[in-house]
Amino acid sequence: MASKSPSAAQIKYLRLGRYQPGGKLPLFDPNGQQISKTVIKSCLKKGWVQTWFENPIKPDWLVCKLTEEGVRVVDKYGNRH
Repeated sequence: MASKSPSAAQIKYLRLGRYQPGGKLPLFDPNGQQISKTVIKSCLKKGWVQTWFENPIKPDWLVCKLTEEGVRVVDKYGNRH
C-alpha cells in the first residue's frame, strides 16, 4: 500500500511496536497517556497497523499490531521525528 510520509504522531506510535513481540502496539505512551484514537485509526486506514484482538472488557480500545508495511514505514522514517 503506497502512502505519503507519516506524521510525527504516527511515527511515534508506530515506533512503540517496532521491537515488541508480534509488533504489539501499546494503548498508552511511555508517560501513561492514552494513544489518540485518531492516530490509531489513521494508521489502520493506511495499512500500517491491523487490529490484533477485541478487548471484551474495553471494547472501545483498539488493540493493534504492526503490519509488514508498518515495519517498513518505521524503518524508513523512524529517525526523522
